[in-house]
Amino acid sequence: MEVRPYETVGNSTRHRRHVPATPSKQPAVPPNTVDTTSVSQRLQKELMSLMMIGGDLGVSAFPEGESIFAWIGTIAGGKGTAHEGLSYKLSLRFPLDYPFKPPQVKFETMCFHPNVDQFGNICLDILQDKWSSAYDCRTLLLSIQSLLGEPNPDSPFNSYAATVWNNKEDYERKVHKQYHAGEALES
Repeated sequence: MEVRPYETVGNSTRHRRHVPATPSKQPAVPPNTVDTTSVSQRLQKELMSLMMIGGDLGVSAFPEGESIFAWIGTIAGGKGTAHEGLSYKLSLRFPLDYPFKPPQVKFETMCFHPNVDQFGNICLDILQDKWSSAYDCRTLLLSIQSLLGEPNPDSPFNSYAATVWNNKEDYERKVHKQYHAGEALES
């Protein structure tokens, strides 16, 4: 702490308060820095948790390459839904300020669904304004899996799929047709 006992202002002398000295060798830390180490540690914990129980729930995800911030996930279509027996591949991109911001998630496998557009973008509230830092990757994948069987046709990303949703047989036929058309494109 730096102490300056007297200060002269004009013709008067007065005591000056104790002013803490700023260390000159350490740079001041900007207020909005990101601690990528803590984000990496959180993602590693989520990965371990997902590896332990995710597969039993029909969801999985692993880092795509060397980066812990880019994952490839899979979800199995839920039993009793038009997506039963199908497995979907997703890309997950975690921002540096995760878990305070949601990851960007896209279907990489073609998916005919009222809340998924032709580019694989997903209309799901927890990926937008309802995100909470209490959510994790497993919760997110399970929510998307649940969305497959219980879409919100009132807020469609794919209006055609939303109109077909009410006709179960036609919807199921289109789900499988688009899924298998996507498989043919991948091979």
